[in-house]
Amino acid sequence: MKFSLIIFFFIIFISKNLYSDETSEWLKREIDIILEAYKNQNLSNENRFLLIEKTINNNFAGTGIAKFVAGEAWKKSDKSTKKIYIDNFKRHLALNIASMMQGYSDQTYELTKSKYDSKNQVTLIDMEIFSDTGSVIVTWRVKESKDRFYVIDLIVADISLVVTKRSEFNSMLKKVDNNLSKFNEVLFDQNLQSYQKITE
Repeated sequence: MKFSLIIFFFIIFISKNLYSDETSEWLKREIDIILEAYKNQNLSNENRFLLIEKTINNNFAGTGIAKFVAGEAWKKSDKSTKKIYIDNFKRHLALNIASMMQGYSDQTYELTKSKYDSKNQVTLIDMEIFSDTGSVIVTWRVKESKDRFYVIDLIVADISLVVTKRSEFNSMLKKVDNNLSKFNEVLFDQNLQSYQKITE
């Protein structure tokens, strides 16, 4: 009986490690697509961003994150407003991630640690980015859904991107009385300014 239990837990342990390795391999492929886009001098700034935006939208749980950061405003909005907001948010997220990754594009990195959180069914993958002055750790939180992986959060210097965005959006939504329709106008204008800067 004891031997059977040992075998059982050993199989579970091995399965989790294989799962983590598979997740890390997937994440590395997607990160490299973004970083290689910045190194490709044949791409225009606009085409480079559009390629990066497509990669981010394919691999981030954009809709779920959008709902979370909108808070109460999401519940009070109609279907059409929600759809516009999700589109606006996905572009906003892509612009933010693209800007962050651009800063790392001339540096080297290594995925140093991968841990599966069985309670939350999330894999946490540490990415160490090296520079002349030292290194920084970025932790990617990855979840599997419908037989594929999605990034659900990024943690830089112990600060969660999703939690930060929720706080930021909460302040912005208060200025428009939690009216998601009005907020869409604000977010659209903000995205336009950021898009012009990153593609100029």
